[in-house]
Amino acid sequence: MKRLLLATAAGLAIGSTGTVRAQTASHEPATVKAGSYAVEPEHTQVGFTLLHLGFSYYSGVFSKVSGTLHLDPSHPEASKLEVSIPIDSVLTTSAKLDGELKGPEWFDAARYPAATFTSTRVIPTGRDTARVEGTLTLHGVSAPETLTVHFVGDGVNPLDKKYTVGFEAVGTVERSRFGVKTYVPLVGDNVRLSIAGAFELQG
Repeated sequence: MKRLLLATAAGLAIGSTGTVRAQTASHEPATVKAGSYAVEPEHTQVGFTLLHLGFSYYSGVFSKVSGTLHLDPSHPEASKLEVSIPIDSVLTTSAKLDGELKGPEWFDAARYPAATFTSTRVIPTGRDTARVEGTLTLHGVSAPETLTVHFVGDGVNPLDKKYTVGFEAVGTVERSRFGVKTYVPLVGDNVRLSIAGAFELQG
């Protein structure tokens, strides 16, 4: 198994000429290119975790995210983020629960097919961190929410040759504020978000 994993990794790293590609990602914010980016949906995930009946924490994920990021590393406070998350992309370890979450007692994907987040203010808090304030629209309700964001890396993706920048973000949403109240408080009201965001430079 170990040999198989090493061989797979090596195969991904070897180019068509047989040369080994060097690691291309930089972790220095100063190297990030300014410009307009689009969400790279295959590697962008919105994870969520909440308390289940007081016994354990239960997690799931949303995917197929779309959106844009206007980024200027010289003036990070001027950055703008807009993303849309399709509700029917929700996935847990239970197919039955996935169906319930999409239904009218929870997110009601038929009436509210997407959740959106639009930034209103970016506040740098460190060399590679920021607080992003914005408006979250979920289940037909819009309210202010804040994400804590950390820059992960940037560079040319060695597989698709596209310049990519990545971030991780965390936050907590009180679901009852958005009218998603099923089983509160038996199932936790506070939902922890853990977001992996990948963006590709356009143009």
